[in-house]
Amino acid sequence: MGRVDLVLHTRLPPGLGPAMRTALGRLLEELGHGDKSLTLILTDDTEIQALKRAYWGEDTPTDVLSFPTYEPGDPFIPAHLGDIVISLDTARRQAEEQGHSLKDEVKVLAAHALWHLLGHDHRSEEEWVGFRRVQTRILEL
Repeated sequence: MGRVDLVLHTRLPPGLGPAMRTALGRLLEELGHGDKSLTLILTDDTEIQALKRAYWGEDTPTDVLSFPTYEPGDPFIPAHLGDIVISLDTARRQAEEQGHSLKDEVKVLAAHALWHLLGHDHRSEEEWVGFRRVQTRILEL
């Protein structure tokens, strides 16, 4: 099973950390990357806004960012895929708006970011198919 390193920059609800490690590790395995690792950073709106400003030039918080450790399209995929940063503040608001749990929202966001780390994007409706598939699958893990 893939290795998920968890970094906390904010208070974490009980059980969320182990659930995320397990679900992401299993999803990595199912996607054929069980020999890979990634870092999941759970933080708040202030920190993710600073990252978004620094890397994308946009001064607003967001739900999730991904930082691959290689150039997508490169045939060599390194052992460590990259970092996923999720704002629990935004995830909590989105979960409430959509009527599901914070754990499910964080799982969906993590799966979405993992698909980006694996080199995928969603510029067209066709490209969204893979994102929806991994986002649905992680909820079952």
